[in-house]
Amino acid sequence: MHSRLVISAVDLDDPAHVEAFLDLLEHYARDPMGGGDGLSDYAKLHLVGTMRQVPGYHGALAWLDGQAVGLIDCFAGFSTFAAMPLLNVHDLIVRAGHRGCGIGQALLAWAEARARALGCCKLTLEVLSSNARAMASYRQAGFAPYTLDPAAGHALLMQKHLPEETA
Repeated sequence: MHSRLVISAVDLDDPAHVEAFLDLLEHYARDPMGGGDGLSDYAKLHLVGTMRQVPGYHGALAWLDGQAVGLIDCFAGFSTFAAMPLLNVHDLIVRAGHRGCGIGQALLAWAEARARALGCCKLTLEVLSSNARAMASYRQAGFAPYTLDPAAGHALLMQKHLPEETA
C-alpha cells in the first residue's frame, strides 16, 4: 500500500486541525532550528484564539495517511517597490521522521499556489544561516537570497524585542 500525502488549508475551527497545528509548532519550537525550548505557556494558551483574529493568515497542513506531518504558516504582506501584495512564509515544519520525502516541497507549492491566487508578486521567507538542509530545500523550490543590487549585498533579517512597559 502506498502512502498518500494530502495538503489541506488550516481550519482553526476544526479541533483536529488545531491539535495538529499546536503539535507541529511545538515539535518545531523544540528543534534546535526553532529555538529548542518549545512553545511558551502563554503561546499554548493564546495562540489559536489570537490566530483566528489575524487578517491575512494562510496556512496548510500536510497529512500522510491521516497523520499530520507538516505545517506551513504564511502571512500576507505588501511590496512597496512592486505596489503588489506578497506572501511571507513564517513557519515551515516537517516532522523529523518525514524530512527529505517531499513534504516541504509540497507545502511550498501550496504556498506558491495560494500566493498566485491572491495576486502576489512574490513569496518571502527567513531561514537560519546554519540550516543548510532548509536552504537547499528552498533553493530547490526557486528561492534565492534577497538582493536589490548584488554590489550592496543580500538583505539580513533583524529584530528588536519589545518588552512590556511597566507603568
